Amino acid sequence: MTADLLPEGVTLRRARPEDAEALAHLHLDVWDDAYTGLMPQSILDDRRDKVAERVERWREILSSHDRTLLAVGPNGLAGFASAGPGRDNDVDTDLELQALYVRKALWGTGIGYVLFETAIGDRAAYLWVLAGNDRAIRFYERQGFRLDGTEDEHDEGLHVRMVRAGT
Repeated sequence: MTADLLPEGVTLRRARPEDAEALAHLHLDVWDDAYTGLMPQSILDDRRDKVAERVERWREILSSHDRTLLAVGPNGLAGFASAGPGRDNDVDTDLELQALYVRKALWGTGIGYVLFETAIGDRAAYLWVLAGNDRAIRFYERQGFRLDGTEDEHDEGLHVRMVRAGT
């Protein structure tokens, strides 16, 4: 079982509305971990200036669906993943990995892999990743994803799409 690959003391569970505040703070932390130096610092700072809004947004998301998985460790939330119906209509799969993040201190421990496997397994899927986020791109390539040439410019930078056929 994939959960056997988690570090000692780490478990997975579905996020609930009462997790909104902790999840909002985790989301801010993991963006800092992953994107400092890859996107304008002003975007990361602006996110931190709007914590209350982010908490409320997570509460709304978690009240409307249960697609977010949490990795919970002895020191609190360690990571999260969200997958669900695709938001793009120009790709041949209807499953999108919408988020996969783990605290930097826990990179390489298997938490990201277990979140990934639990969220989408070996199904066909697609995702968007920030161009230049080579660590994430390599991780997704190891899971069978390939860049499909589609790009989308956002305030935080260029996003590139990766797609994987089901196995």
